[in-house]
Amino acid sequence: MSMSEAEEAEGSPQKRRTLWIVLVLNVAIAAGFFATGVVADSNALIANGLDNSSDAIVYGLSLVALSRPRKWKRGAARFSGIMLLIFSAGVVADAVRRFIVGSEPGGDLMMVMAAIAAVINLASLFLLKRLEGKDVNLRAATTFSFNDFVSNGGIIIAGFVVMNTGWNWPDLAVGIAVACIALYG
Repeated sequence: MSMSEAEEAEGSPQKRRTLWIVLVLNVAIAAGFFATGVVADSNALIANGLDNSSDAIVYGLSLVALSRPRKWKRGAARFSGIMLLIFSAGVVADAVRRFIVGSEPGGDLMMVMAAIAAVINLASLFLLKRLEGKDVNLRAATTFSFNDFVSNGGIIIAGFVVMNTGWNWPDLAVGIAVACIALYG
């Protein structure tokens, strides 16, 4: 086995380093989304917190999968898909609850957190795009980062509408849209 084949079997140091960075960033973003989601009474922020949490788990699995056989990698990708289904159902249930009970999301906090997360997701996407020879898990990680970046734009728009109108439905719509984007990814 040549050096490059051995390195690929174990996962290149660059792939490992990149996945660790993206993992830590997603854990930090998830914590930020949860905290601001609770304070801002925002379904969209909490939905993104759940999404980034599931992404962090995917990145962790991808790190483990780098040194595993292809069959294991497919299983890890399948597990990621199941997690996204569960996450999506929870977000939709919370949006329905907030529609029935009511909520008063804080548009200003929504926009600030989404802008911070957009910058971090863009940096993660840049790091992941630079990797060569990506397997299914690394391609999934890139897709998740792109989806997160798009979701952040939706939160900024919803936050603006919420802030200027007092309506809660843009927050709920974006929360459900994040769930749909996650399912698509």
